[in-house]
Amino acid sequence: MWGPHVRQIDQISRVAWKSPLQLPSAGPDIYANCNRPPRLPRSTPLQLSAGDFVVSAVLVLGLARCTRAAEAAAAGAEAGSTRETAVEEAVAPARAVGAAVGPPRTSALTLPTARAEGVVAVVIAELLRRRALRREGPTSSPRIRRPGPGEVASPAPTPTPVEVEVLRRQVERKLVVSQAPGGPREGPSSSPAQRQAPAPGLAPAAAARPQMQANAPGRLAQPAAAGSPSPLPARAPAPAPGQVAVPAPAGSSSSFPARAPAAPGHSAATAPRLEMQGKAPVQTTQMALAAPAGSLPPTSSKALVLPPRPGYGTAGRRCRVRANHVQVRLADKEIYHYDVAITPESASRARNRWIINELVNLHKEHLDGRLPVYDGRKALFTAGPLPFRAKEFVLMLTNPERAGQGEKEYKVVIKDAAKIDMYSLQQFLAGRQREMPQEIIQALDIALRECPGTRYTSISRSFFSSQEFGPGGLLGNGVECWRGYYQSLRPTQMGLSLNIDVSATAFYKAQPVIDFTVEYLNVNASKRLSDQERIKLKKALNGVRVETTHRRGISIRYKITGLTSAPLNDLTFDQDGIRVSVVQYFRQQYNYSLKYTHWPCLQAGNASRPTYLPMEVCNIAKGQRYTSKLNEHQVRNILRLACERPAQREERTLGVLKKNNYTADDYAGEFGIKVNQQLALVDARVLPAPKLKYHDSGKEKVCNPSVGQWNMINKRMVDGGSIKHWACLTFASRINPNEIGRFCGDLVMMCNSIGMQVNTQPCVQIKKARQDDVEAAIRDIHGHSSQVLAQKGLTGQHLELLIIILPDMSGSYGMIKKLCETELGVITQCCAPKNVMKGGKQFLENLALKINAKVGGRNTVLEDALNRRIPLLTDVPTIVFGADVTHPPPGEGLAPSIAAVVASMDWPQVTKYKCLVSSQGHRVEIINDLFTEVRDPVKGIVRGGMIRDLLVSFKKSTGHKPCRIIFYRDGVSEGQFSQVLLYEMDAIRKACASLEEGYLPKVTFVVVQKRHHTRLFPENHRDRDQTDRSGNILPGTVVDTTICHPSEFDFYLCSHSGIQGTSRPAHYHVLFDENGFSADALQTLTYNLCYTYARCTRSVSIVPPAYYAHLGAFRARHYIEDDISEQGSSTGTSRTYDQSVPVKQLPRIKEKVQQFMFYC
Repeated sequence: MWGPHVRQIDQISRVAWKSPLQLPSAGPDIYANCNRPPRLPRSTPLQLSAGDFVVSAVLVLGLARCTRAAEAAAAGAEAGSTRETAVEEAVAPARAVGAAVGPPRTSALTLPTARAEGVVAVVIAELLRRRALRREGPTSSPRIRRPGPGEVASPAPTPTPVEVEVLRRQVERKLVVSQAPGGPREGPSSSPAQRQAPAPGLAPAAAARPQMQANAPGRLAQPAAAGSPSPLPARAPAPAPGQVAVPAPAGSSSSFPARAPAAPGHSAATAPRLEMQGKAPVQTTQMALAAPAGSLPPTSSKALVLPPRPGYGTAGRRCRVRANHVQVRLADKEIYHYDVAITPESASRARNRWIINELVNLHKEHLDGRLPVYDGRKALFTAGPLPFRAKEFVLMLTNPERAGQGEKEYKVVIKDAAKIDMYSLQQFLAGRQREMPQEIIQALDIALRECPGTRYTSISRSFFSSQEFGPGGLLGNGVECWRGYYQSLRPTQMGLSLNIDVSATAFYKAQPVIDFTVEYLNVNASKRLSDQERIKLKKALNGVRVETTHRRGISIRYKITGLTSAPLNDLTFDQDGIRVSVVQYFRQQYNYSLKYTHWPCLQAGNASRPTYLPMEVCNIAKGQRYTSKLNEHQVRNILRLACERPAQREERTLGVLKKNNYTADDYAGEFGIKVNQQLALVDARVLPAPKLKYHDSGKEKVCNPSVGQWNMINKRMVDGGSIKHWACLTFASRINPNEIGRFCGDLVMMCNSIGMQVNTQPCVQIKKARQDDVEAAIRDIHGHSSQVLAQKGLTGQHLELLIIILPDMSGSYGMIKKLCETELGVITQCCAPKNVMKGGKQFLENLALKINAKVGGRNTVLEDALNRRIPLLTDVPTIVFGADVTHPPPGEGLAPSIAAVVASMDWPQVTKYKCLVSSQGHRVEIINDLFTEVRDPVKGIVRGGMIRDLLVSFKKSTGHKPCRIIFYRDGVSEGQFSQVLLYEMDAIRKACASLEEGYLPKVTFVVVQKRHHTRLFPENHRDRDQTDRSGNILPGTVVDTTICHPSEFDFYLCSHSGIQGTSRPAHYHVLFDENGFSADALQTLTYNLCYTYARCTRSVSIVPPAYYAHLGAFRARHYIEDDISEQGSSTGTSRTYDQSVPVKQLPRIKEKVQQFMFYC
């Protein structure tokens, strides 16, 4: 298909340079089999060759404009005597534009970013040159003129930033990757036959699902030429069914084998599609000069374009569920966006909203009767234009937080920013536009939030009240629970929908600070506070607002910034040159005698001019969210208050809709928003549970789970682990050692009965130790075990499992895991004393499952995996990754974030996962250590990283190199999709390419979201065929219609059976897919994997690789939490982080621990 294009480019080159264009593949038959686009230059943006400039201009501007581009280059060639002169003249304006163009965007540039930006810069420079020539008048020559003798060449005209940005957008709109032609757009109402049938007149390959539009970060347009420094070679074409894979080139340094042949079971329609996807040039760099018929709608270059939905799933039993989404209809209104600037500036959104509300009340006549809505920052929206383009308002306001004392002047400037195009929202919701019009949705969302924001306490997208949504309750330690609801406007397949979910969260109890201190610290008010108690209280009160009570009729609000280290009776300050104590000042100034002078004083203001506030004259202001981490007692209480069955939760959600009464909302009416009062009824399907394979020696060799759960009765582990040397150490003071012995015996008996091989006797006697000497006791029993094994002549063998009965008081678990896994190198199984005393068969069974996974065993396997019947998993060697990043709780400003990546180490079973962890900057979501390059003075560049190491481990474990990668990424919000895909996919590509030249396995990148607010309820709560025992929807319920994205590949999957409360389905969103998953294939694979979780005989709520990554990151948090707590916590709840502070590195996990699933 590129043959005619190359011929045309060659003709242009002959005109421009009087010689044919020297493409990398030039030869006698250059036009015979030219099925790939010409390679763009690998050089830096400002070092393009003249021929490459022509090719780049043609590709960017389109063949329709190639003549003008060629004439521009030809003009430069004819005016100068050499190509170099013409190139310099053509590229010089790009150097002038370079700084204005700025760094590469996270955008849909379909070329590797730096190269694409270079092309854009050159084309902008050419357009600017043409405009400059047009400005010179009709007499100026359109050609580039060489300066005559004695003349000085005039510098290139300096463009304005506005000019550059306009031209940049104009050029980038041309950078759209072509899509494979597809059939008509599928909808939820289409029949299965319509969904599967290709479009008439299209070949099977053309009827396949469209390719992803965005170029994968790091992908090259063409295979690298010999000696190319690029680390990312293009993918070799995948062999068709029945063909033999081409062996790796001789002399290759990598031991990775060549790609395995495709499975013979692929259909004729599938094989061409896979072969097409295997060719990187076709997929990644074709530019659409005209959109092919039947293709997806065009996209903007502002964000990476995610893959389109390949169709709707048909597998499973059909049913209907209700979702907590309500449809929103819009009237034909014109919405205008205005920029707001308030002087003096304030970081408080509440204060900014107060100022704008006062402005609207005082100057209604200047706003033409409009009801504007404001986001609290810079954006103000109106339904219709204001009677001015820009206007400054001057307000004299008294701050209510300062008891109305003193007026302050505020200047508010409102400037017209833009008229919002509602047509783009209609196009997006109809599936005719790929880029989401975020500004429109933001304006409408703010309009719906304006009214409840004045009635309730607003926190992010949620609203809370102490009584309006039902009674809360005390959580303990000065904290109480408030009920409320969450709302968010979302684009879905049914149009705009309002997602409403009831919620509950913790607030500070409005009470005197003295009472809070006594309750929070559990201390006697008559005694002094220790330094530890004072630091703990300082952390709890930091950022809290208090109201003073010592002045009758006057209450001033302050924000607490600290706590004095000295008690109140020792505090003095300078007053008119005289040192006055705080106690004396309150007695003289306010006739107030302070009582708690032995306690520290609250501090407001800054450190240079502090304001001292005695605790006894301050009350905690109402309506402040408690942002610190809740303790176990508080978590238990809030779960008891917030846990609701599905029927009750649905009823409360409808109650919120009725209470808000959106039909009477003035702001909703102003913007033409009509909210339906009924929850959406959604088509769903219940996927069948997979069959699980157990060992043939058991009575039940194959298990059919029922409603997401099963048991180990009459079953034996498919691959039981072996433990020859184990020991037990107990710190429980209230359990008799004989009971510990019986517990260990019962546990060993359970392990052996279900398929493990465990020595019935420990290698050393069970030992009891004191709770205040945990570390020394563990080191002692580990050393003793090593001595006993050495005395028996068992050289090279070590303690394989250490069972630890934890102390009665919590707090030592993290230290135990850090010591054993990073220093001693021994697997541990910790047990809580209460569980040991309670015992029970189910507890022992679950404990045995965990131990088997920790020592390298395998509990169960999907029967279809063993029989190679899982599409796109068992046909070729496939590695399944899971990744997650956990962040420290609020207030821990010194603590780093922890990233964990797990990968399957067995194929085709896909049950064993190896975990690697690393630390990174505070609250950084992008995983930094997926791929690393370090320059060593001796070895040169040393390549590593978690992806690379796990790929090598997979090769060692299975004997195969992965031909396919499935990557489940947890913990990513929708606003981070483009950033995560750009950087992490680039790291995956580089890690693969660093192992072998030309090695680029196909990748499917799926984000797993658990922290969302969509809930699914049974259509009929009384129908037992639709619910499990808890009243929730059945496990396996999947939804990919109505409430899902209008065009992208996402779905909701409830893969677990509910225990208490309302089940939360996991949301899976595909960001990148080279493997061509259908909806049924990915949904079924994900659901089946949820039955392979090693720690219990239940299907779990999210896919196990993501679950394991979360467990691994959580475990690694224990490795550094003691060090962080010793350094102290940051003051305040600020999210800023000093990047100059080095990240605390994690201790290295011992290899004999890391090779197993130690995190289970």
